[in-house]
Amino acid sequence: MQRIEMTNDLSYSRLVHGLWRLSDWNQSKEDTLSLIEHNLERGITTFDHADIYGSYTCEALFGEALELKPSLRDKMEIVTKCGIVLPSENRPQHKTHHYNTSREHIVQSVENSLDNLKTDYIDTLLIHRPDPFMDGEEVAEAFTQLKKDGKVRYFGVSNFKDHQWDMLQSYLPFDLITNQIELSAYHLENFEDGTLNLCQEKRISPMAWSPLAGGQVFHAEDEKAARLRDTLEKVQQETGADGIDQVLYAWLLNHPANIIPIIGSGKTERIDRAIASLDIKLNHDQWFEILQSSMGHDVP
Repeated sequence: MQRIEMTNDLSYSRLVHGLWRLSDWNQSKEDTLSLIEHNLERGITTFDHADIYGSYTCEALFGEALELKPSLRDKMEIVTKCGIVLPSENRPQHKTHHYNTSREHIVQSVENSLDNLKTDYIDTLLIHRPDPFMDGEEVAEAFTQLKKDGKVRYFGVSNFKDHQWDMLQSYLPFDLITNQIELSAYHLENFEDGTLNLCQEKRISPMAWSPLAGGQVFHAEDEKAARLRDTLEKVQQETGADGIDQVLYAWLLNHPANIIPIIGSGKTERIDRAIASLDIKLNHDQWFEILQSSMGHDVP
């Protein structure tokens, strides 16, 4: 599988496996280990987490599986996120849903993630959401200390707009390496507001969460979803794809920004379908036909 160079000594697989629903899959740790191995055997080596996933349980479920075969850690890249605080029975001290990007919270979140994931380092740590109460200097202090201590190799953000990226980057002595953002043919905000352009300007590859639009394209009955479905089915026939899910992945994969889609399924057949989309090539007519069907009008 193609790899994307994130830095001179870190690359991601072209597709990333997302674990935000791991606790919903009701797998044994042996089942989760088999899923991890299935990904690795097929070239998906990058795994995406966040401390809050599964109400603070998914990292530990992954770590329990990895503990069965620790040698796999050297074959993968682990991405995780912090900064969102959720009320949870697993965190009774949290009374409200809020953001916390203080130095203390970031460092403690990493310590928790390392313990849960059964690893002694994280390849990339992301700030999960822009924090309106963020102190850029504190974030920089936390990042610098974590890097110095060898606990986190690289850093990035998630859901940041250009001004938020620039503010945080201005405090850091090293470069942020990615922005994980919502990108799909159904949700065009980050195509339209300059967020994806910033990634290209900075020469960073964005990670795309919800590349299948959370299933809306398949099931929603609104006019936009129906219109987009018709176009995707047309392009499916033209390209020989097995389904519109593969066309949705291909639409992102064919973009010159080196978008890295995150596969959020625990089913191996769906993972394999996503991998097959790497071979689907869209021409300009097809790419723009999908864009325009989502927009509901022609480009200017």
